[in-house]
Amino acid sequence: MTKELKERALAVCADKIEKKGTNVGISFYAFFQNKNDCPPLLMEAATWWIQKHKLDHFEKAVKIKNLILFE
Repeated sequence: MTKELKERALAVCADKIEKKGTNVGISFYAFFQNKNDCPPLLMEAATWWIQKHKLDHFEKAVKIKNLILFE
């Protein structure tokens, strides 16, 4: 995972957890504010989420944060 995606994903996870609690779920689309503003980064996130970790569409933000931090 590139530094740019890692920073973006961690910021989104932290924000969601702060606002909605530790039980909040997210998808990798949350890292892009539901906009396709950077296709290569979106594909990197999708590959990391789907192919590498075989995650469901929605996962707990805490789980994603920990996967990123301990990768």
